[in-house]
Amino acid sequence: MGQGVLTDRLTARQALLADADLEYGPAGQLCGSGVDLASIAHAVGTPAFAYLAEPIRRRYRAFSEAFAEMPHRIHYAVKANGNLAVLRLLRELGAGVDIVSRGELARCLAAGFPADRIVFSGVGKTPLELAEAVAAGIGCIHVESLEELEVLAGLSRPDRPIRIGIRVNPDVTVETHPYTRTAMAAAKFGIPADQVIETARRIRAVPSLALVGLAMHVGSQVLDPAPFEQGAARLAELLAALRAEGIETIESLDLGGGLGIQYHVETPLAPQRLAETLRPMLAGLGVTIRIEPGRYLVGSAGVLLATVLYRKHAGGTDFVVVDTGMNDLERPSRYQAYHEIVVVQEQGCRERLVDVVGPICESGDFLALGRMLPAVERGEVLAILGAGAYGFVMSSNYNDRPRPPEILVDDGRWRVVRRRETVEDLIRYNSVNGEQ
Repeated sequence: MGQGVLTDRLTARQALLADADLEYGPAGQLCGSGVDLASIAHAVGTPAFAYLAEPIRRRYRAFSEAFAEMPHRIHYAVKANGNLAVLRLLRELGAGVDIVSRGELARCLAAGFPADRIVFSGVGKTPLELAEAVAAGIGCIHVESLEELEVLAGLSRPDRPIRIGIRVNPDVTVETHPYTRTAMAAAKFGIPADQVIETARRIRAVPSLALVGLAMHVGSQVLDPAPFEQGAARLAELLAALRAEGIETIESLDLGGGLGIQYHVETPLAPQRLAETLRPMLAGLGVTIRIEPGRYLVGSAGVLLATVLYRKHAGGTDFVVVDTGMNDLERPSRYQAYHEIVVVQEQGCRERLVDVVGPICESGDFLALGRMLPAVERGEVLAILGAGAYGFVMSSNYNDRPRPPEILVDDGRWRVVRRRETVEDLIRYNSVNGEQ
């Protein structure tokens, strides 16, 4: 490895550690917010997700300050990380939430969010989910098809209008993984821009429905503000067209989330840069701007702790086998995503090129391929960075493996905020001999 490449990699790693509020102590121990991560691993075992509270607070404040000159509301995207302790932390900061299921609705109400600070997105809301959202009196339901609108019309009552937003497909392409592009013309999400006026007319025709917003979501892990600018321009044009139709009820433009973070050597899209790009276009529209960050708020704040089980050499490749895999962190396997991996106790060992793989019976079960890591031994603990978003929420019991615990680290202390599943949990809801 060339000296320049090595320097760039070490600089990127240091930036990742600082972003997560992590640093190595004088004895080489990796610490987060004053807590030695090895102590967590030894106390609760591995694998385990640990979330640091202070980076979440810091990033929320950065968003709030960036958009301070415009009326705005930050709605956290619960799908990124739905742990109740994380939700309560964000509620205390003043956040609203963006949900995509009845499970997330129940979770947010349990975390103490007022119903009017909840917006409901998603292309496939069931009639039951819509009925529960209406009964809860949530702040807004983003419709994504005319048939969904028909279901809502059937649920509406004259004495309690349903607040509706139209999720617009702005036909914007972003440079991100194909699976996380959500705003192209052929995407399943949203109502095409050329159908928005007719959709608004249908809403206006039902007195018990109230059209209060326009919304969009361009994709995930977006590093360039241009797609947001293009999408926001489309929403502003539609707002003007609706006002020309005599529809003056729009209270907000929801720009969605999707701001990218640093996983490797990327340059994150900072809220300040996004706000500066959008402010000239949106500041004078007389509406509230809603932003729905998920990954940006929690992604860098989480680590997945894992223990080295074995080392082996086969076919010219050195393998490091750990006790976590694609069942706990799906992103490397599903998206070929990069997650930095570091040791929790520096030993001064020379690095070697290895594949870090898990215990799942799939060839695609890996955390890193062709990665330079210290020559770790059995029993050493590793920290997989950037695991605070789309980590635990995408985990599964594949191969009948209990899901890891979740830990919250704050102000020099840590606590378990979701216990480790047990083997008994895995069979608790199965029928045995026909019995329920």
